[in-house]
Amino acid sequence: MTRISVIIPCYNEEKTIELLLEAIYVQTFSQLNSEVIIADGMSTDQTRQKIAAFQSLHPAMVIRMVDNPRRNIPAALNSALRAATGDFIVRLDAHSEPAPDYIERCLEDLQNGKGEIVGGIWMIRPSGSGWVARSIAAAAAHPIGVGDALYRYATRAGTVDTVPFGAFRRELIERIGNFDEKLLTNEDYEFNTRVRQNGGRIWLNPAIRSVYFARSSLVDLASQYWRYGFWKFQMLRRYPETLRWRQALPPMFVLSLIFLLFLALFWEFGRILLAAEVLAYIGILGLGSIAAARHQRDWRLLVGIPLAIGSMHAAWGAGFLGSMVKSLSGWEPQANLKSGN
Repeated sequence: MTRISVIIPCYNEEKTIELLLEAIYVQTFSQLNSEVIIADGMSTDQTRQKIAAFQSLHPAMVIRMVDNPRRNIPAALNSALRAATGDFIVRLDAHSEPAPDYIERCLEDLQNGKGEIVGGIWMIRPSGSGWVARSIAAAAAHPIGVGDALYRYATRAGTVDTVPFGAFRRELIERIGNFDEKLLTNEDYEFNTRVRQNGGRIWLNPAIRSVYFARSSLVDLASQYWRYGFWKFQMLRRYPETLRWRQALPPMFVLSLIFLLFLALFWEFGRILLAAEVLAYIGILGLGSIAAARHQRDWRLLVGIPLAIGSMHAAWGAGFLGSMVKSLSGWEPQANLKSGN
């Protein structure tokens, strides 16, 4: 009998954890053959109470909590894997809401040999009701904001570099090892890279769908993307061949702004070049926002989407460059680092 273990890293997710558990509860795959392992980073809000309340209302659903005192995602995943008993592992995120057939479709593609890791696409939704939250959600799914990250908008199934979350056979861990706890983010991309380097395939199927709730404020968004950029450089130190053009552009853009700002202090033409680059960038983002603003019938998105994408690019690029400078000074990441999930 096939058994599924759903593993979830979690920290202070009182706003979305019930939505996730309800989505797992209504999966078309039988609850009798599945378990949910939540690795909690010692949440300080009502997350644990909400999980306990949900479990009391649904006693047939097997939910187990494991502690994650390191409070970072790869440590949470490894803790959950140690507690899991399933033949197949389905990773989900506490900010997500999988479609009812999510597990069934993942299992079908894995059993049909489509790939060693199988995943689908994100349908980005705002986590707040205001125009800023809607702008952030639109930016997080926009090609200008995310480049060629196909799991944001792909319509055709195929082999890719990475998928969000991902499902795989438990034996894969025994072959390539656990998630790298020295990477506080990008741990999934690094894991997928090892799979590909060992001859495996990463399979993206757009029929496998989940809602992902984007950050609700520009500050939270910038903090998220700074972490992405910082830890992407650390990942690229090990696997430089995995660098993609979309990852090189933000740090190059930030470097160009710093360089032109320096020139502008001493040279009038430098001020002209700086103004031209900034205006061109704003113009491109503005033009790219028109379709989303028209679709949602909210012209405030013409301001909000450029603000969100600009925050993503600047924070990602600054984090990448900061990580580079820190590494040049001799710093090395350690496995006992903490970070919010």
